Amino acid sequence: MQIDDIPAVVALQADAFPPPFDPEFLWKPEHLFAHIEKFPVGQFVAMSDDQIVGSCSNTLVRESVWNQHGNWTATVGGPFLESFSAEGEVLYGLDISVSPAFRRQGVGRASYLSRFALVEELRLARYGTACRLPDFAASNYDKPSEYAVAVAQTEAADRTLTPLLSYGLTFLGIIDDYMEDPESGNAAALLERPRVEARK
Repeated sequence: MQIDDIPAVVALQADAFPPPFDPEFLWKPEHLFAHIEKFPVGQFVAMSDDQIVGSCSNTLVRESVWNQHGNWTATVGGPFLESFSAEGEVLYGLDISVSPAFRRQGVGRASYLSRFALVEELRLARYGTACRLPDFAASNYDKPSEYAVAVAQTEAADRTLTPLLSYGLTFLGIIDDYMEDPESGNAAALLERPRVEARK
């Protein structure tokens, strides 16, 4: 991602996350500028015929921050990434936005493969994230934790968690009150993928 890409990425976010997703959680130009300034190699875009059809934001956090498994603000330090550490051992995935017209065409998978490759290149301890559960609210489950376990055990499907598990991420549990997100019951699924060499 380059500075010149910021207007297109802001517009993409609005298309990718329509209501009821809270627009307050969408990136603003000043946020993306800060991301590029702090961690340029961690910000990606996907292109098709000179059009930005996907974006992927990441930060680096210390292992001690990761191990606290806090909410979004506590972990990343808000939209300006105040928790960013150049010495961080964990590549923390913030979001992936894909144009609705380009979904199911491998953009999300390619973004994750780029994330995993960056973990190996920088010799980090792991890739970690907390993902939304957008199909929880419409499910028959009472608690996000029960729903996420069912998805992890392939007894239910979620449009976000299910594909991430297929990419090789490991489900570690649920973070309650992760962010204001009614579709997900305000919870998020905690996921990780350790560096390949570190697993040997």
